[in-house]
Amino acid sequence: MKLNEIHNRPGSTHRRKELGRGIGSGLGKTSGRGVKGQKARTGVAIKGFEGGQMPLFRRLPKRGFTSIGRKKFVPVNIGRLQGAVDAGRIDAKKTVTIAVLVEAGVVRHAHEGMRLLADGELKTKLTIEATFASKAALAAVEKAGGSVTILKKPENEHSKAQAAKTKAKKTKGAKPAAA
Repeated sequence: MKLNEIHNRPGSTHRRKELGRGIGSGLGKTSGRGVKGQKARTGVAIKGFEGGQMPLFRRLPKRGFTSIGRKKFVPVNIGRLQGAVDAGRIDAKKTVTIAVLVEAGVVRHAHEGMRLLADGELKTKLTIEATFASKAALAAVEKAGGSVTILKKPENEHSKAQAAKTKAKKTKGAKPAAA
């Protein structure tokens, strides 16, 4: 057997249907698309169109709202911190920050900061830097002999603009000091 003698098995390949090649072909004129209308044309796909019936995405009510200036914080439970200390991923003598947690693989992303929560039990004395902390988490860390430093909340553009507006209003209405 030679390379020029190799053929596909009979019936394993088919010829492409020739469209629009006359009435006798069975696929002439409209080429199997039916007749008239938008979908008879090439390249039309109407997403969500249900034939004049009100589409599902319009029948369902809108819910919720996503603030354009929202900040995302990573929730971290004290039980998870204790597990990381026990596993040797976090050094208890160093300050625990969001960057340390990302490096240790406790959380995936730093986002805008860390929210310390009280689920679990903490036995190790830790110094923690967090953006937010619940009262129960603060109490649990202090009970274990550690401390929590609350970092300054990161400002978004909207809150900066509001602060500038308020400051401008106050200075505009103030009387100049007598010399």
